[in-house]
Amino acid sequence: MPVTIRALANKCGLSVSTVSKALNGYTDISEATREAVEKAAKEMGYYPNAHARALKYGKSYNLGVLFADDTHSGLTHAFFSEVLESFKKEAESAGFDITFISHNLGTGRITYEEHCHYRQIDGICIAAVNFADKEIQNLFEGTLPIVSIDNVCGKWPCVFSDNDTGMSLLVRYIAKRGHRKIAYIHGQDGESTRQRLSAFKRTMEQLHLQVPEVYIRPSHYTDPEHLQKVFTELMNMEDRPTCVICSDDFSAYGAFGAAEALGLRIPEDVSIAGFDGIEAMKYMHPHLTTVRQDTDKIGRDAARRLISLVEVPSQPSRGNILVPCSLIEGETVRKI
Repeated sequence: MPVTIRALANKCGLSVSTVSKALNGYTDISEATREAVEKAAKEMGYYPNAHARALKYGKSYNLGVLFADDTHSGLTHAFFSEVLESFKKEAESAGFDITFISHNLGTGRITYEEHCHYRQIDGICIAAVNFADKEIQNLFEGTLPIVSIDNVCGKWPCVFSDNDTGMSLLVRYIAKRGHRKIAYIHGQDGESTRQRLSAFKRTMEQLHLQVPEVYIRPSHYTDPEHLQKVFTELMNMEDRPTCVICSDDFSAYGAFGAAEALGLRIPEDVSIAGFDGIEAMKYMHPHLTTVRQDTDKIGRDAARRLISLVEVPSQPSRGNILVPCSLIEGETVRKI
């Protein structure tokens, strides 16, 4: 049976109200009493009742996460898994639990909004969804506090990488290595894709480098197989690029595989770059040249902003948070 606060009070020889104050940080409790209560609670395995805490403070201390990417990769998504792990750690350190929001409840199907109400969500973090979806729009138009990741939408704040500067750093680095024929295989349409594509074209223009339209190809994020097909088409061109920027690091696996199948060496015969800087890339050889997105900061900033909106509902959202990117030089862009 769970240990009750009354049992804890009896062990400490204190009243229930004193023990409650000690556990909840009241200032009229001495430090010695607080330490004694916390020590006894740990020894007995006492944990505050979540329902009682919700009744007392008027909130559930439960944050929702809505994550539904097109590839249905879930928490295996290389980039967002790192972001959400950081979000989870920050939320838990502040005393909040995490619930993943979906359409599923047992064998039935409910809307995202209904799931939030059912789980008594205090606020929700939204990432990698179709932001044009009517259900998502309904959430943004509601009163439930929201922080989105990588996509500005509605009145609520967004935390996103500085894709513009990141892509500009990458293109300038590749050009400085002597490359003039640079192709870009970008991801499917979305705010991040539009930012990166715009920065790619603008930086190439600033460097007075021509970009044939056939050098700019669409693919799918986190889809090495599809990127492999597009990369092969580029390599089979008569006037092929000397360097190819891939939509993301995970998809760059496809470019590595295609190059090997074509008998091309990296970077001697063709140079490759990615975008994300995910942890798994440190195991790729040669080491991938890429742009690192600070997934730890993105996740932590998203959690902190959402918690602040939950704790002070009347405060303004205070705008978006732009997280800097950094260049990882790697070994996959040769000097010409």
